[in-house]
Amino acid sequence: MMDLLIELFSEEIPARMQPRAREDLKRLVTDGLVEAGLTYVSAGAFSTPRRLVLAVEGLTPESKPVREERKGPRTDAPQQAIEGFLRATGLTLEQLERRPEKKGEAYFAVIKRPGRGAPEIVAEVLDTAIRNFPWPKSMRWGSGSLRWVRPLHSILCILSDAAGTQLVPLTVDGITAGDTTRGHRFMAPDPIRVSSFDDYAAKLLRAKVMLDPAQREAAIRQEAANLAFARGWEIVPDDGLMTELAGLVEWPVPLMGVIEDRFLDLPPEVLQTSMREHQKFLSARNPKTGRIEGYVTVANIETPDHGATILHGNQRVLAARLSDAAFFWENDLRVATKDIKSWQDGLAAMTYHRELGSQLERTGRVTALAVEIANRLGADAEDAQLAAAFCKLDLVSQMVGEFPELQGIMGGYYAKAYGLSDVVSKAVAEHYAPKGGSDAVPTSAISRIVSLSDKVDSLVALWAAGERVKGSGDPFALRRQALGIIRMILTSEFRLELKNAISISNRRAWASMLRTGVKRLNHVLPLSLLRSLNLLATDTPIEKAEVDAAKAADLLEKGFGSGVPLQEWEIAVASEILAFLHDRLKVHLRDQGIRHDIIDAVLTMPGSDDLVLVVKRAEALAAFLKTEDGTNLLQGLKRAANILAQAEDKDGVEYSFGADPKYADTDQERALFSALDAAEPAIRAAVQAEDFPAAMTAIAALRTPVDAFFEAVQVNSDNAILRRNRLNLLSRIRETGRLIADFGRIEG
Repeated sequence: MMDLLIELFSEEIPARMQPRAREDLKRLVTDGLVEAGLTYVSAGAFSTPRRLVLAVEGLTPESKPVREERKGPRTDAPQQAIEGFLRATGLTLEQLERRPEKKGEAYFAVIKRPGRGAPEIVAEVLDTAIRNFPWPKSMRWGSGSLRWVRPLHSILCILSDAAGTQLVPLTVDGITAGDTTRGHRFMAPDPIRVSSFDDYAAKLLRAKVMLDPAQREAAIRQEAANLAFARGWEIVPDDGLMTELAGLVEWPVPLMGVIEDRFLDLPPEVLQTSMREHQKFLSARNPKTGRIEGYVTVANIETPDHGATILHGNQRVLAARLSDAAFFWENDLRVATKDIKSWQDGLAAMTYHRELGSQLERTGRVTALAVEIANRLGADAEDAQLAAAFCKLDLVSQMVGEFPELQGIMGGYYAKAYGLSDVVSKAVAEHYAPKGGSDAVPTSAISRIVSLSDKVDSLVALWAAGERVKGSGDPFALRRQALGIIRMILTSEFRLELKNAISISNRRAWASMLRTGVKRLNHVLPLSLLRSLNLLATDTPIEKAEVDAAKAADLLEKGFGSGVPLQEWEIAVASEILAFLHDRLKVHLRDQGIRHDIIDAVLTMPGSDDLVLVVKRAEALAAFLKTEDGTNLLQGLKRAANILAQAEDKDGVEYSFGADPKYADTDQERALFSALDAAEPAIRAAVQAEDFPAAMTAIAALRTPVDAFFEAVQVNSDNAILRRNRLNLLSRIRETGRLIADFGRIEG
C-alpha cells in the first residue's frame, strides 16, 4: 500500500473559496483514482492561503487487470455493422471470437487490459483535476493556457511506501511536479524537500505554516480569548469571521488593540460591523460597561516589536473608518429627531419592485396588515402601527447606506431618538428577524407582529407580481420568508387564519400594482365583478377590457366594500400560497422527526391555515403512531378503507350511511358498534377542545374491537343485507378516523 501527497502551491487563494476548493480537490482526485481501478483507505484535504493539499492513505500500488466481453453482430450481418463493432472495440476481425447463439452465430470481443501502476494513474487523474478545477473565478497568466484562481507556482506530487518515495511523472502547462514546497512567505521562504505527509506537515510547522485550517482557527480563538481576558474583556462571538481569518493567514498572530474614547459612544453594532467588514477585526466587549472597547486583529507574521507597528497602522485606518461612521451617526440622529419627513420622501422615491411601487407603498401595506393582525390577536394596535410605519425609514439613512446589514437595527436607534417607546423601537430593530433557520425569533408580541406582517407582505406581494419559486431558483428568498412566517407563528403560538391575512395582503398588493400602471387585474377578477363595481361597461368585450386603475385600487384596499365577500380568485391565490407554506412546514417539521405523510394526513382537516392547530394535530398523531396501538389501529383503518374502496368501485355506489346494529350477526360486530358509539363523541369533544392526546386515547380504544372484527367477520358475505351493513360499518370506521386525520394518507 502507498501514501499519496499532493500540494498545489499558488498565490493567495481567497478565504471564501478555500472550503469548497478543498472538497473539490478531494472529490476530483479520489473519484478519478477509484474510476481508474485504485482503492484507498482514507483521504484528507487541507488548505492555507497559498496551497491546496490532499493526503491519501492506503492507496493500492496498481490497478487490477480488466477482462471485458462484448457481444457483437451476427457473423452474417452486413459488413458495415461488423466494421462498426471493430472500430468500437479496437480489435481486428481475426481477434474476434465466433460463438453459437439462439438465432445463429455471433461475434464476441474479449478485451483484456493490463493493470496500470499508481504513478501513471495519479499523473493522469491530477492533470485532469487541475485543468478542469471548478473555481468560481479563475485567471490566466503569462503565455500559458492554464486557468487557476491565482497564478500556480508549483506542484508537489509524491508516492511513498516502506521502500521509499517516488515522484509522480507529471507536467502541467510547463510546471513539473516535484517533492519540494516552501514555508511562510516571509519567515521561511526557502525550498523544503519532503518525503511523506507526516514529514511535510512537520517541516511546514517548523517553517511557520499551520496546514490545518481548523488548527489555525482554534489558535486564533484561544489567543484572542487570552488577550481579551488579560484586559478584563470578552470577544464578541463571530464564528464566520473566525473561519475567514483562518483562511487569510498561514501563521496566525493575534494582536489586541484599543478603540479611541471618542468612538465608544457609537452603537456597538456599528463598531462591530465597521471593524468586521472593513478590517476583519474581532470585537472585544467590556462586560462591565457593555460597550465594545477593543479589537483583535490577526497578523500573518511575528515581528521584533511584537506587532506594535502593525497595530499602529491598523489604528490609523480604524480611526478614519470610525470617523466616517460617527459622521453618519450624528447626521442620522439629527434627521431622526428634526426632519423625519425627508426620510419618508426618500422612501417614496425608493423602488421596492417595478410592479409593486416604492418602499413607502410597501410600508403602507405592512402597516395595514400589522394593525389587522394586532386587532385579531388582542395586541396593542397603536404600537404595531407605529412600529410598522417606522420600520423601513432607516433604509434612507446614511449609516444603512454604508452598512446595509444594519437595516432594522439602526431603525431601532432612530425610533428611540425620535421619541418612540422601547416596545416600538425594539419592534423596529427586530422586524427583519429571523433571517435564517438558526436566527432567534423576536421576543415581544409587537416585534413578532411587525416581523410577521413584513414577511407575509413580501411573500404575497412578490407572488402577486409573478416572482414565483422555480425549481432551485429563489432570487427573492421566498422560501426563507415562508420559513420565517412559520417559525414566528409556531414560536408565538399565534392563532391566525392565514388565508385571511394572505387575502388582505393580496388585495393591497394588487392595489399597489394598479397604481404603478399594471393592468393585469382584469385577467384575474371575473368580468361580472368588475362590472358590478362599475369598473367596466356592461357591453365591454373581454379583449378590450381595461380597468379604472385608481378606482380598482381604492376598492381593493377597502376589501370591495363591506358587502362584498371574499372572491373566488382570492380564495384560489390564498390556497396556492398556503400550499407553499405547507410545503415549507413539512421541511421544518421533518427536522423535528415528524414525517411528511403525517402532515399530509392532518392538512386535510378543517383549520389547515391555523399552523399552530396543524402542528398540535401532527405532534399528537406522530406520537400515537409510535405506539403499538397506533401501529395496529392504522393497519385496521387502512384495511377498512381498502375493502370499502374496492366494494364501492365494484358496486358503483357509495357506502357511507346506514350501518345498523340490529343487522349485526356476530358478537364482534356488536362489540365494534358499541366501541364506535363510545369513541365517536369522545373524539369529537377532544378535537373540539384541541386536546389531541385525549382524542388519540379515545380512538386507541377501537384497536381491539377492530382487530377482532376483521379476525371473525367476513365483510363480503353472500347475504346482501349483511354485506351492505358491514360495508357501511367500515365507512363508519373510516369516518371516525377522519375526525382526527386522513389515515389513508399515512404510509405503512
